[in-house]
Amino acid sequence: MTAFARPDRNLPRDLLALVADGTLWLIALLHVVLAASLVVALFFVAEADAQEAECGGSNVLTALAQSDPTKFAALEAEAAAVPNGKGIFWKIEKEGIAASWLLGTMHVTDPRVLALPAEAPAAFEAASTVIVESDEIVDEKKSAAAILMRPDLTMFPDNKTIADFLKPGDREQLEAGLKARGIPLTLVARMKPWMIASFVALPACEISRKATGASFLDKKIAEDAVSQGKTLKGLETLIEQLAAMDSLPTELHLRALIETLALGKTIDDVFATMTDLYLSGDTGMIMPMMRSVSDKGTAEDFGYADFEQRIIVDRNKTMATRAEPILKDGGAFMAVGALHLPGKEGLVELLRAQGFTVTRAN
Repeated sequence: MTAFARPDRNLPRDLLALVADGTLWLIALLHVVLAASLVVALFFVAEADAQEAECGGSNVLTALAQSDPTKFAALEAEAAAVPNGKGIFWKIEKEGIAASWLLGTMHVTDPRVLALPAEAPAAFEAASTVIVESDEIVDEKKSAAAILMRPDLTMFPDNKTIADFLKPGDREQLEAGLKARGIPLTLVARMKPWMIASFVALPACEISRKATGASFLDKKIAEDAVSQGKTLKGLETLIEQLAAMDSLPTELHLRALIETLALGKTIDDVFATMTDLYLSGDTGMIMPMMRSVSDKGTAEDFGYADFEQRIIVDRNKTMATRAEPILKDGGAFMAVGALHLPGKEGLVELLRAQGFTVTRAN
C-alpha cells in the first residue's frame, strides 16, 4: 500500500455546503482525540514504501468570503462571541507559585505546527513538569498493546462487519471511496467507522509523514520532555479516549465516514482551512463553522451536540480536574488539543474557576 491516491478534484460552487455533513466533524476528531492520531501512526508504521506527498489545498473560508460575504460575516460574528476563541498559548498564574503555561495543540506532523508559537519554546525549557493528554504516547509498543487489549473499542464484535450497519446504496459509496485511497473494504471491514475515519480524513502528505515515523506535535512535546529529564504527566489514558469515541452512535460515525470519502481531494482544502485557523489562533471559529456551514440545518440532526458534549466538554472537565493539583505546584507546561481551550466550558474558563489567572500569551 502506498500513500493514498486521490481522484481529480471538482470543487463545488459552495464548498462549505458539501463539507457540512461530517467532514469538519472528522477533522475536529483528529484535533481533539489524541488516540486517533496514534492509531494513524500505528496503522501505517509498517508501510516502508510510503511515498512522500506534497501538501496542497486552499482555504475554503477565503473562498466563502469572496462568494458569500454575508454568510462569512455571520460566521465571523459567531466566532468572535466564543469566549477565549483567540490564541493557542496561555499563561497560568496563582499567587505564591511559579507560572505555568497552556498550549493548544493540533495532533499533526505539519512542520509549521511543530514550530510552536514564538513564546512557547522558552516556557517549555523553563518548565519542570510537562502535561499532555496521555503520557502513553511516548511508548508506541506499550500504547499499541493497550489498544489491542480492548478490541471492543476499535473492532466490531461477534464477527460483525461494517456491512451489517450499511443502508442500501451505502456499500457502493464506501467501497468506491476506500478504493480511491488504495484501501480494500475487506481490509478494514471489521474496524469501527471512527477508526477508519481517523486516517481517511487526513491528506496524503500527513499520512506519508506519519508512515515514515514523524511525531505529531503532542508526541514530540512528550518525547522532548522525557529526553530533557522533565517530569511527564498525562491527563487521560488512551483507552479513556477510545471509549469516548466509542460512546457515540455507530450511525453517526458511519455517516461522517461516507460523507468524507465522497469529498475525494477536497479533503485537502478542508484540512488546509483547519490548519490555517489553528496557526492563526482562531480556535473560536472551528466549532461555529462546523455547526453553521450547512444551509439545510443538518448540523443539529447530524449529532454535533453529542460530539461536543462527549468529546470536548466532558473531557475538558476531566482534564481540568486532573490538572489542578499539578498546576498548583507551578512550573508546568500543559499541551492539549486546541479545541479544549475556548468556550464557556473550555479549559481556560475551567482553570479560572479553580482560582488561576489565565491570560493569553501570544
